[in-house]
Amino acid sequence: MAIAITLREYLQNHGVSFDVIDHRRTDSTLHTAEAAHIPGDRMAKSVLLGDDESYLLAVIPATHRLELEQLKQLTGRKLSLISEDELQQAFADCETGAVPPTGMPYGIETLVDASLLKQPDLYFESGDHGKLIHISVDTFREIESDAIVAEFSRHL
Repeated sequence: MAIAITLREYLQNHGVSFDVIDHRRTDSTLHTAEAAHIPGDRMAKSVLLGDDESYLLAVIPATHRLELEQLKQLTGRKLSLISEDELQQAFADCETGAVPPTGMPYGIETLVDASLLKQPDLYFESGDHGKLIHISVDTFREIESDAIVAEFSRHL
């Protein structure tokens, strides 16, 4: 598999310059950062949540843990982790577990942890377990301009 079609077209349509980093398949986002020799604080981890209303994509650094109760308070929603089947439906062109932190091209509301945006650049899954996307944090802010930025994670 290559970069997810939805993501690739979205980046191309927005004139985004990005690098593709090959890496070996791993069992977690943090291990992917280690395998690719990149700082875990610069590796974006996507967590898809949902409730009766809709999905919500929470984006945190790979070195952090999502604070679900804090996120529930922030949004006023009864969010929970969704099933792998729902994840596959929402990100149909992505391999399971290789979800990019870009909800906009998939029509999913996105919240980004503020700590991630303190980095100069970011790496994230491309929809393929063997490839990462590398972009500047300013570019990420542009392509996820509708994302809500807040603090809802803590360092491991």
